[in-house]
Amino acid sequence: MGALKANGLDVPNGVLRSSMIPSWNLHTIVKRVLQSIRTVIFTSKLNLLMPFGPATIVLYYTTNWHGVIFLFSMLGITPLAERLGYATEQLAVYTGPTLGGLLNATFGNATEMIIAIYALKNGMIRVVQQSLLGSILSNMLLVVGCAFFAGGIIHRNKDQVFSKATAVVNSGLLLMAVMGLMFPAVLHFTHSEIQQGASELALSRFSSGIMLVAYASYLYFQLSSRNSSYSQIGSEEVPNEDATEEDEEVEISMWEAIAWLAVLTIWISVLSEYLVNAIEGASDSLNLPVAFISVILLPIVGNAAEHASAIMFAMKDKLDITIGVAIGSSTQISMFVIPFCVVVGWMMGQKMDLNFQLFETATLFITVLVVAFMLQDGVANYLKGLMLVLCYLIVAASFFVHVDPQASDDD
Repeated sequence: MGALKANGLDVPNGVLRSSMIPSWNLHTIVKRVLQSIRTVIFTSKLNLLMPFGPATIVLYYTTNWHGVIFLFSMLGITPLAERLGYATEQLAVYTGPTLGGLLNATFGNATEMIIAIYALKNGMIRVVQQSLLGSILSNMLLVVGCAFFAGGIIHRNKDQVFSKATAVVNSGLLLMAVMGLMFPAVLHFTHSEIQQGASELALSRFSSGIMLVAYASYLYFQLSSRNSSYSQIGSEEVPNEDATEEDEEVEISMWEAIAWLAVLTIWISVLSEYLVNAIEGASDSLNLPVAFISVILLPIVGNAAEHASAIMFAMKDKLDITIGVAIGSSTQISMFVIPFCVVVGWMMGQKMDLNFQLFETATLFITVLVVAFMLQDGVANYLKGLMLVLCYLIVAASFFVHVDPQASDDD
């Protein structure tokens, strides 16, 4: 492969050359820092929303406007989530496809994990469950639907195709996640536990361990497979005609990418605490159910990067990458983030389990079936996209009128 370029310097095959190490005088450091800030902060239109972050903190300590604080924190986190994805992609160029795939798996859903951990710390287990469920539903229905619709309109004279093998593997993992969530719920609602409450929690923790093993096996299978049908999405060999596009995408150095990952993760963590603290007050002031806020509104924050990139790749007729971004993100949340939160809750002494209640579990099950049927033929068009978006509107309306049976117990 040809050499990539970062800041005008050659990076052959992801390896930093010694010539990239600058002379560390004050002028050089200031110049590099300013150039990095300009590249990361001022190259995305979403970054116009960044002032909402500091405004959130000011409002939190000066007013009781919980609805405004919640909306401002959502708007403030959205560009940070998008830039976190950007910094991960930049770092993946230097680390190569194998480690790059692991980085994407780790940081791709970092926003959802941070929000979930803060909610767990506050004992808001239902918010954790519903926000993670909402992220899966949003990725599978809204993100994939918008991508298929946009790509289908741009390429309306032909059907867009993608790898059926990859879609089948992801659909299988999603169905396995549904199984992991379904049995604790069925055990609870059929009153067939040996010890009421304790058995479903023990089953949830055991199943979470199994799901984490399955996800680790899936990652190893993806990253080590030599079969092109199952190769890591987004890390496959880039055709020659696209080489110039990849050259243009390498815009910051490896250490700059690492520094930005740390800064963005910390800033997201800070705003996530204000976001979680404002949820219940926002529910009252905006007259919206907590379930609707958790399932429909919160995922907008974490899925901003996936939504934008999935649509962009679909419009460029790169459906394999679109499926990898959207369905792959749903797989990560269902098979890694949810069981990880169960384990973290166990360590915190919180009774986080996989019993998402019947309404939520049934919604996820039906969604996985619908999307699996849509993906089984490996063909995308605008009609499929429109159907998925309309399905998401039905789900959103359902949660708007849904009363969470456990809300009163967890408040």
